Amino acid sequence: MEATGSHRPHLAVLPTPGMGHLFPLAELAKLLVQRYNFSVTFITFAASDNKATQNFLNTLPSSITSISLPSVPLDDLPPDARIETRMSIVSIRSLPALRSILVELQRSTNLVAFLADFFATDGFEIARDLGILYYMFIPTNLQFLTLMLELPALNAAVNCPYQDLKEPIKLPGCIPIPGPEILTPLRDRSNDAYKWMLHHAALYRQAQGILVNSFSAIEAESAKLLAEKEEGRPPVYPVGPMIKASSAGGSSPCLNWLDEQPQGSVLFVSFGSAGTLTRKQLGELAMGLEATKQRFLLVVRSPCDEDSSSTYFTAHTKENPLFYLPEGFLERTQGVGFVVPSWAPQIEVLAHPATGGFLSHCGWNSTLESVTHGVPMIAWPLFAEQSMNAVMLVEGVKIAIRPNKGEDELIHREEIARVVKELMEGEEGKGLRNRVKELKVEVAVALVEGGSSYKALDEVANRWKSRSA
Repeated sequence: MEATGSHRPHLAVLPTPGMGHLFPLAELAKLLVQRYNFSVTFITFAASDNKATQNFLNTLPSSITSISLPSVPLDDLPPDARIETRMSIVSIRSLPALRSILVELQRSTNLVAFLADFFATDGFEIARDLGILYYMFIPTNLQFLTLMLELPALNAAVNCPYQDLKEPIKLPGCIPIPGPEILTPLRDRSNDAYKWMLHHAALYRQAQGILVNSFSAIEAESAKLLAEKEEGRPPVYPVGPMIKASSAGGSSPCLNWLDEQPQGSVLFVSFGSAGTLTRKQLGELAMGLEATKQRFLLVVRSPCDEDSSSTYFTAHTKENPLFYLPEGFLERTQGVGFVVPSWAPQIEVLAHPATGGFLSHCGWNSTLESVTHGVPMIAWPLFAEQSMNAVMLVEGVKIAIRPNKGEDELIHREEIARVVKELMEGEEGKGLRNRVKELKVEVAVALVEGGSSYKALDEVANRWKSRSA
């Protein structure tokens, strides 16, 4: 008989704040509900208890509920404390409240497992004390996981800043990573953020299993090595891609514009929900796009170095980031380009037949969305693990091209024009397009019954269900 009500296996999920973490976990939760008859509770940190987060959680099926942890004081931290430090301390200071919530869930549901995002692993000790299975979810890729599993050994072996290393960092099963491309919080070993990353890296190995939002075909060598049993390392389950589905019947001005463009002719330019450029770099990007005469759909966000002394910009910026574009740009590119402020329906844009390329910050959610829809990329990383992703996508997976920075650290308009033309019209772009189309097929194969990601999730879900009362 199928479990119902309080007898259904129940999963408690603790995501790190940020929609980029919440989206893949929500897709995972929906699969667990639909395919395996689970019920799920999201436990959110107070920092993520904002209107957008709650609105999104309210759209999920009724079998997926949420509860918020109370806020914790952070006024003892220095103003320049990095986000990794802040999140780690929030996680630790929230442990008493987390224990209370898990105890209540044990009383009121058939709680079988606790799934922590990568800054919430201190919760493993509570789950262990309560006799609950404790697993981890990595919203990025196997390369990131490998780096974190190897970090304690790397820390012991390397005495200088990683970016000063003459040779690239060699991780098992991964493309060698040049030191300057290492994960952002690892670039300053004297910062508390680095110490917290070491703290979490040690806890990764305590998990009873690690789910990763990736799939075997895109990281074949890593997947093969991590599938092998190794003492002191938990089993790893590539269950991705976990991405949002396209909204049925949705429409917007930019989608209407795409409807009028030839197939594969438009370059989509977006740096994600948190990515911003300097004003000077935005100007170079705009002028580079203009110089190509190439069709483009550009999402513009206000620059990260807004000059409060500028009368012109302070009069307009918050209302309309388009005012940061070069004078006359919108008029000169009318008909060739379409510019939208702040946000575009990314999945629908990438799924559109007119979209032929994606200039991306290489965030992993965006990367998976691009691959799933067979769109090659221009890699323009900004922070976090994005530079490592760019190295993998360009040199390993070979579905992206990357512009070179000048001596002033800017990517200049001529270089932007070069890579755009190469991606959209050149021989290298043709090869990238063919390769990403192959991966698009691999995504579909991985996610259906019998596929690698389907089987990985099947193994985890059945292990969790076996603990069901």
